[in-house]
Amino acid sequence: MASSSRQSRRESSSDFEADEPPPSYESSLSAGFLQGSTRITDDGRIDVDPESRFFKTLSKLVPDVKKHTPVIQDVKGKQWIGELNIVIQVVGSRGDVQPFVALGTELQKDGHRVRIATHNVFEKFVLDSGLEFYPIGGDPSELMAYMVKNPGLIPSMESLRAGDIQKKRKMVAQMLDGCWQSCLAPDPKTGAPFVANAIIANPPSFAHIHCAQALGIPLHLMFTMPWTSTRVFSHPLANLKTKSENQGTANFVSFSIVEWMTWQGLGDIINDWRNSIDLEPVPLTEGPNLAETLKIPFTYCWSPSLTPKPFDWPEYIDVCGFFFREPPQYNPPDELRDFLNRGPPPVYIGFGSIVLDNPAELTQLIVDATREVGVRALISRGWSGLGKASNTDEHVMYLDDCPHEWLFQHVSAVVHHGGAGTTACGLRYGCPTTIVPFFGDQPFWGAMIAAAGAGPAPIPHKSLTRSNLAEALRFCLRDEVATAARCIAMNMSREDGVKQAVNSFYANLPTQSLFCDLLKDRPAVWEFRRKGRRYKFSGIAAEILIRYFQLDRRALKL
Repeated sequence: MASSSRQSRRESSSDFEADEPPPSYESSLSAGFLQGSTRITDDGRIDVDPESRFFKTLSKLVPDVKKHTPVIQDVKGKQWIGELNIVIQVVGSRGDVQPFVALGTELQKDGHRVRIATHNVFEKFVLDSGLEFYPIGGDPSELMAYMVKNPGLIPSMESLRAGDIQKKRKMVAQMLDGCWQSCLAPDPKTGAPFVANAIIANPPSFAHIHCAQALGIPLHLMFTMPWTSTRVFSHPLANLKTKSENQGTANFVSFSIVEWMTWQGLGDIINDWRNSIDLEPVPLTEGPNLAETLKIPFTYCWSPSLTPKPFDWPEYIDVCGFFFREPPQYNPPDELRDFLNRGPPPVYIGFGSIVLDNPAELTQLIVDATREVGVRALISRGWSGLGKASNTDEHVMYLDDCPHEWLFQHVSAVVHHGGAGTTACGLRYGCPTTIVPFFGDQPFWGAMIAAAGAGPAPIPHKSLTRSNLAEALRFCLRDEVATAARCIAMNMSREDGVKQAVNSFYANLPTQSLFCDLLKDRPAVWEFRRKGRRYKFSGIAAEILIRYFQLDRRALKL
């Protein structure tokens, strides 16, 4: 039965076999494809020319403007009828994993079984949170180093020559297989069986939409960075070279171009893996915008007080608020407490897990800038080891690990790389913010903070100088900037991003087809047709019917 099913599926996919696989990333560049319309910059972002012929061609495909009402269905107070096995697939740093741990904990309160599928190094972090864990492989520190060179997964020519892209492609192949196994493999610790009834994922996990197709289960994407086409702003990884007469259309098209370039680097890997799980290849024309084409529900994890939901996003896309964990218990060391008590609130400066080429040089730049402005500073050493062997600057203290949830209540402003979690925490406590972006969504958050008046324009890390850092600090210390930051904090205090994300997940589930007709709290996995009627049975209901009511097992279909 399984072999015939596979054979028929392959025969039904013959229409796709004529589609050529996507060209390799290297051949696309060398052939000059998109030449004159796009250019990959040294930091891995994409320069896009809205006046190019290719861009104007894509512009003709932009749909008419539709205005949608930004509403999340409120399920608060309702009794959730069933219990699901939910796998949450996450690729990224600890900062990417942490919000989903908060989400999984909230889902667990409703009786669901929740498994976090992510990199092996986060096993203890997940298990200590009371959630199940499944390792998908991949090294987040290597991913971080790659992202510094190639923001947005778009490899620069330098990385191609160095062979970095081949290492990344092997890692992606490993993670695709790990994500697939996370949907149906037993628990690695206990051996307890597990088959996913629903998937929640961040887009860089890549396997999500294909796992959902293979298993026939619902998928919900969640992310801290815009990944859906809109006229309101351009893709965070796209640099539009010139202003367009129709800026909204140019913004919209930028999303397709970035998705296309990303697909060029990974499309062949994804299609090879799809073949291994008995799925037809995705055509080149469909791969880049598959999630939008299929109208996959999407929840964005940022505060609508900072960046409201764009008017042209449909009802199945929500902006719910930042995800915050419960603040950890923290008892500051005497040295830190004494420093805070010796003078006015200091500024915080730190770059977390970013690895810098010359930490000593950056340290001196920070010390000089803060001395010039006349402010005290707490400098986080981070992964780069900022700081001096002997600190002779009385206005500066160097910090090791310290929870931002505690620390940001005691500072006057913050300067950091612009990770979504750090940005959210600073705004939560009303801190004027300067962002020094390196890659990914960091420039986007810098631009959003500047637009909200809660900080200056972002300073790209390669452009940071003593002079512009000092200017940024003076900007943050203005009364009107502090007021703007406090207003955002006040609005955020009325939001509950995690609960709203759970509501969004429930609101977009196909509940009418998801559950068993007999055991209403169990997800349906089998279909049975009789006398023109269709019945849905859970696994246990089907076994009871087979054992006690002589139901023919062959009459059941997945």
